[in-house]
Amino acid sequence: MINKQKIWFLTLFSLILVLSVYYITMPSDLLSVTASKTTDTTTTTKASKTTETVSETDVLTALQVELDEERQALAAEYNEILTNKDTSTEEKNNAYDGLKQIDEIKAQEEKLEKILKDNLKLDSFIKIDGTNINVTVKKKDHDYSLANSIMRLINEEYDTKMYVSVKFQN
Repeated sequence: MINKQKIWFLTLFSLILVLSVYYITMPSDLLSVTASKTTDTTTTTKASKTTETVSETDVLTALQVELDEERQALAAEYNEILTNKDTSTEEKNNAYDGLKQIDEIKAQEEKLEKILKDNLKLDSFIKIDGTNINVTVKKKDHDYSLANSIMRLINEEYDTKMYVSVKFQN
C-alpha cells in the first residue's frame, strides 16, 4: 500500500529531477539573448557577467549534477527498501549500509576537492569509485607536473593504493 509520505517523496524527487535536467539542457545562448533584450545598460552588464560565470564553471557543474542525480536515485532505492514493510532485516541493513557509504564517499570527494582548492588553487570535480579516483580539473594547459602533484596530494590522504586519473577541461 502506498502511503502519503511515499507519494510526496516521489513527487518532490521527480520535480527536482525534471528541473535539474531542464537546467542542464538549457542552452547558455538563451541567457545571453535575455540579457541583450534588456534596455538598461547596468542590468545588461550584470546579466552578461552572470552568464560568463555560468559558462566558465559549466563543465564541472554539469558533472557534479549528473553524479548527484545518480546518487539521489540510488538513495531513493535504498530509502524505498528501508520503508518497505515486506523487506527482510538483512536487506534493510544492506540498504542502510549503502546510504552510509554514499555519504562517506561524498564527504571524501568534498574533502579532496577542498585540498586541491587550498593547495593548488584549482577548481575540480572528483568522483570516487572503489579504488579509482577520477579528477577533472578546470584548466586549459595540460601540465604533467601538475597532474603528478594532484596524484601525490590525493594518494597522501589514503593508506592503501588508489588509482588516480587526472583529466583537464577548458
